[in-house]
Amino acid sequence: MLEILQEFWTSTGFPSLINLDSVRGFFQSPIIMIIIAFVLLYLAIKKGYEPYLLIPIAFGMLLVNMPGADLMEDKGLLKYIYLGTKYGVYPPLIFLCVGAGTDFGPLIANPKSILLGAAAQFGIFFTFIGAILISKLGVHFDIEAIQFTGLEAASTAIIGGADGPTAIYLTTRLAPKLLGAIAVAAYSYMALVPIIQPPIMKLLTTKEERMVKMEQLRPVSKKEKILFPIVVAVFTILLLPDSAPLIGMLMFGNLIRESGVVPKLTEVTQNSLMYIITILLGITVGAKASAQEFLQLRTIVIILLGLVAFSVGTATGVLFGKLMYKLSGGKINPLIGAAGVSAVPMAARVVQKEGQKANPSNFLLMHAMGPNVAGVIGSAVAAGILLLFFGS
Repeated sequence: MLEILQEFWTSTGFPSLINLDSVRGFFQSPIIMIIIAFVLLYLAIKKGYEPYLLIPIAFGMLLVNMPGADLMEDKGLLKYIYLGTKYGVYPPLIFLCVGAGTDFGPLIANPKSILLGAAAQFGIFFTFIGAILISKLGVHFDIEAIQFTGLEAASTAIIGGADGPTAIYLTTRLAPKLLGAIAVAAYSYMALVPIIQPPIMKLLTTKEERMVKMEQLRPVSKKEKILFPIVVAVFTILLLPDSAPLIGMLMFGNLIRESGVVPKLTEVTQNSLMYIITILLGITVGAKASAQEFLQLRTIVIILLGLVAFSVGTATGVLFGKLMYKLSGGKINPLIGAAGVSAVPMAARVVQKEGQKANPSNFLLMHAMGPNVAGVIGSAVAAGILLLFFGS
């Protein structure tokens, strides 16, 4: 009887849950990842931080770190679902859904705001260069954790775009082993936009600048809204073919919305398809965060570099907004530059909130949506540029 019980015990996952062979072994054991998964679930459910994505990511992380489940091994359930992430199918489909739910009217009404979306992408390239320089330092001191190849540096830097699907798409193409760390970092910073951005916005602007009330945007015609996705898709893809999967799907989704003749497609794309793809993408991204791949010093370095990328992107957006404030004779509120980091629509809401703190009668939401949606295009273009130089 005891032998049967002992055999049953060894067949369970409990004996493998904690590796106590060494201190290092313990801190790379699945139980640490299970705790991290619980923390993410708490933040998503209790605090409401990006629940639609953090819940699938956290539960995928939980499942893949269950000893003996082997869900990401050959013939494992998540291994098959992961194929859509591995081959870059899910992120463009997310962009299709985002396009169907996005109103580019504020950007069309104020085309100058695309410059703010472009300026906010500077954080990506700043961090890319920084990661390369840090890597040289790592080689000099023989610290493997801070050594990045060009592919890994590019994948880490894209976190600064605050666009989860873009970060996932680029990472699966360039550095799939880093997918778990980069996805968790990207979505964490998206969720923390209301905490990270306000101090940077206040530091770089005066109260007088934050109080600026902007003129109401002009009405945008239906014809302009229909032509916009077609023109942007053709021009951007001809200029940068590697951006086609993301830009193409984003603009196709928007054309479905603005055409007005396929309301059922618009409804399905905005809702059912978005939720289905979000579940599949989230749970498979979480499944890449196994203890062996995630619990490394490099993960901490990636998360810190992602914070630098996001912070620099916010700062450059605001600084470019200050330049536009000066050139316009004080008619443009520089706060709207912070919305250029993508993170739709949360970044625009943060701008609205900070603007109203300085001037209760201020209404910056629609003005901020211009650079916000421009940031979505900008992050996809940045990914296309990195793919142009580093993609196979």
